Amino acid sequence: MTVTIALEPPRQPEVLRLLKLSDAYAASLYPAESNHMVDVSSLEEPGVSFFVARSSAVVLGCCALVKADDGTAEIKRMFVDEAARGLKLGRRLMDAIVKRSHELGLSAIRLETGIRQPEAIGLYRAYGFTEIGPFGNYRPDPLSIFMEKKLS
Repeated sequence: MTVTIALEPPRQPEVLRLLKLSDAYAASLYPAESNHMVDVSSLEEPGVSFFVARSSAVVLGCCALVKADDGTAEIKRMFVDEAARGLKLGRRLMDAIVKRSHELGLSAIRLETGIRQPEAIGLYRAYGFTEIGPFGNYRPDPLSIFMEKKLS
């Protein structure tokens, strides 16, 4: 299967379907107050790089890199369709995020993820992310892990 990963607009029917699947997955794991999802309008803001992984017309995964005012950026809406798991799309999306972060001259990439997602946590650790405290507008949450990767 040939998979491409490219910067694309988030407001597309196949991407919106994937974001709904992501919302449902998060809702099955965490209470509403511990879900820190951003909506599609936020993904259309300037300073957001939105990546889509697809095979032909089928959207298989997505993620966003959201620039902050301090020279860092946050990963948001990282999700791979259950039907495409095992294809290493998480790694390929992370490669795109890290490459884009270097192109933008960022000093670090940050993220928030949930404690009930060991595969995601393992992926981030494999890419050199380490745990930090809450950042930005986040508050401490026993169901959240905050991570950062410093860039050189």
